[in-house]
Amino acid sequence: MSGYRIDRELTEFGAHVRGWRMVLGLTAQQVAERADITRDTLRRIESGDPRVGFGNVAQVLRALGALDRVVESADPLNSDIGRLRADRLTRKRAR
Repeated sequence: MSGYRIDRELTEFGAHVRGWRMVLGLTAQQVAERADITRDTLRRIESGDPRVGFGNVAQVLRALGALDRVVESADPLNSDIGRLRADRLTRKRAR
């Protein structure tokens, strides 16, 4: 069985990254320099390439001032189901 394909979501995420860059009026070169990555790596992130390292994506989000919001959105306690099942956060393993 092959894994779930997330190509569409990665493409959409990349478009959002590019959108933030454009809204902020930053060039690809400026963001690449602030994130300490190459412009090619930024291009790959903005096009939704799944082979880009997570650290590079996080560096770009930090350079755009969006990293805190992304981290916050992943917090399970920011969802109704996460708050309902908060007692499970203290477990060592999921069962």
